[in-house]
Amino acid sequence: MARLTRAQREWRPGMKKKRRSIRTMFASTVLTLEAFLVFFAALTVYGLRKDIPGPLTLGVGIGLAVVCILACALLTKPLGYWIGWGIQGALFLIGFIEPTMFLIAALFTATWWYAVTKGRAMDRENAERDRLQAEWEVAHPEQGA
Repeated sequence: MARLTRAQREWRPGMKKKRRSIRTMFASTVLTLEAFLVFFAALTVYGLRKDIPGPLTLGVGIGLAVVCILACALLTKPLGYWIGWGIQGALFLIGFIEPTMFLIAALFTATWWYAVTKGRAMDRENAERDRLQAEWEVAHPEQGA
C-alpha cells in the first residue's frame, strides 16, 4: 500500500481544505522566474565580459539562482520575504556589470512588490470571506453543504 502524506492521514470526512496563501504563490512564482533570469544574466555576462573570470561569473549566477529557489521554501516566514527583497537589491547590483539589468531589475522589483502587496490583500479578503461563510453556516445549519 502506498504511503500517505501527513495531510492525507489527518483528513477526515467533512473537513475543509486549508486555503493556500496567494501571497506565497505569487512570490514563489516571481522568485522562480528570477532564478532563470539570474542564470541567463550570468551566461550573458560570461559571454560579453572577458575581463571577469568565467568561473566567478557562473558561480555567482548559479549561487544566486539557487538562493532564489531556496527562498521560495522560506516564504511561510517573514525571513523569506526579506531574502526576496535582498534578491531584488542584488539584481540592481548586477546592473553595474551589465547596464541592461537596471531596467530588468526595476521591472522585477515592481513585480515582486505587486506580488507581495496584492497577495497579502487577497489573503486578507479570503480570510474575511471564510470567516463570514463560517458565521453563515452556523446561523443557517439547515442549508449547510
